[in-house]
Amino acid sequence: MTFSRTTGKRAYFILRGVTLPPLFPKSPYPHGYKHTMVGAISVTHPASTILSSRTYSRKRGNILLSGNKPRTVSMSLRNGNSNKQQLERERLYLGLDFGTSGARFAVIDIGGTIQAEAKRHYPLYSNGESRDWVRSWKETLFLLLEDIPLNLRKHIVSISIDGTSATTIIVDSDTGEPLWRPFLYNESCPEVLPAVKSIAPPNHTVCSATSTLCKLVSWWNRGGLNEKSALLLHQADWLLWLLHGKLGVSDYNNALKVGYDPEADSYPSWLISQPYSHLLPSVVAPGTPIACLKEELRNKFGFQKECVVCTGTTDSIAAFLAARVTQPGKAVTSLGSTLAIKLLSNTRVEDSRFGVYSHRLDDKWLVGGASNTGGAVLRQLFTDDQLKKLSEQINPSQISLLDYYPLPKAGERFPIADPDLAPRLLPRPENDAEYLHGILESIARIEAKGYGLLKELGATAVDQVFTAGGGANNEKWTQIRERVLGLPVSRANQTEAAYGTALLAIKGDQQNIL
Repeated sequence: MTFSRTTGKRAYFILRGVTLPPLFPKSPYPHGYKHTMVGAISVTHPASTILSSRTYSRKRGNILLSGNKPRTVSMSLRNGNSNKQQLERERLYLGLDFGTSGARFAVIDIGGTIQAEAKRHYPLYSNGESRDWVRSWKETLFLLLEDIPLNLRKHIVSISIDGTSATTIIVDSDTGEPLWRPFLYNESCPEVLPAVKSIAPPNHTVCSATSTLCKLVSWWNRGGLNEKSALLLHQADWLLWLLHGKLGVSDYNNALKVGYDPEADSYPSWLISQPYSHLLPSVVAPGTPIACLKEELRNKFGFQKECVVCTGTTDSIAAFLAARVTQPGKAVTSLGSTLAIKLLSNTRVEDSRFGVYSHRLDDKWLVGGASNTGGAVLRQLFTDDQLKKLSEQINPSQISLLDYYPLPKAGERFPIADPDLAPRLLPRPENDAEYLHGILESIARIEAKGYGLLKELGATAVDQVFTAGGGANNEKWTQIRERVLGLPVSRANQTEAAYGTALLAIKGDQQNIL
């Protein structure tokens, strides 16, 4: 299989006539099956002994991690007493998630049962005055491959990787080596936003200073126009290239913020006409098999010859996939430092004014928005112990009359687009439990307004909400949200992005034509 870097409907010729499985691989278990680890034990391995070193070396019982501060490896794996003959017949799937501060892997079987998982923090490297993220990501990738138990590696038939959305790397199109430091997911390039807005349709996803296209234009204006052989890749694309060796391939989830149109399966004409369009990668569906794992990596790590490497997705999409939500109207609310909602919809919704955009998931759309409210505000006001004890005193069936707009600082993006919106956390009652009740209920009202806005913009109406993130552990909050939303609310069985990416690897194995 070869990939061309011509623009337009690129690389799709290789898949014509092939029926592609959905992003949600079929499982012998119905939706709602709890994917627990069979006979699982969760341990911190002797291998996670903390040692500082400038170079990596490995002993049977220790991992020496480089960097300027200690790094840990935590591992969960299947009980070693499982039937060896059954293991010999198993086909396993590897998903790797590269987040903001570290990475993790999950190895699952076709039924979605986790066989092993582990995580690592990125080692700290410097390149002059800036952090050398590329070296950290590359080293972490190979360390995670080495962390996978050897008896499982030989059964892995498919691999996929997710990365942070809009994290951008400009590389040499011949060697794959970076030509510039990476633009991180949250890096803003406001100086080029007027130029991007002048070529893109109004309220398009790229009309944000943190979009991939703004980062590309920023690099181009800094001297990139003089580079004869350059290529834009996303974080997941580059890491996958290290595994399969086919340079210049991306997926339509990662490519959305550079301007790719997943509905038309092509880059739009307004983008193709730009002088930097030759840097754009080929785009295929997430979970598409690209090539087998490179021979030197198979030999080094003990993977099988037929192990295929597939295109990936973004970390937030992978986390949604992990919840195994497959029907329009089902949604996942992530209650972490911020409040993020993602709704599976029959219709596509885009509005950059509110930071609302849609990712394609097969024949459906994943519509999302994120508010600045959330756990960060709670941490400013209460300790974890206080949150637990005060929550126990709340009656979730009782309506709180306190009306707040909890924000960690001024500025909101969704469901209200106001960069100057001030936090509203007063008046504060003398009773702390009453105060917490008001804050939790106010955040629930913002969540409800967010889903209401998505419906106003044209998305499918929400009818059930699954919860991810730390807030999912607060039962009283869940009951408050259920009352405010007027919908069933429950905790998602799986929320780790690595698990969702492993499901993509199953998809890749099901459609493997290599």
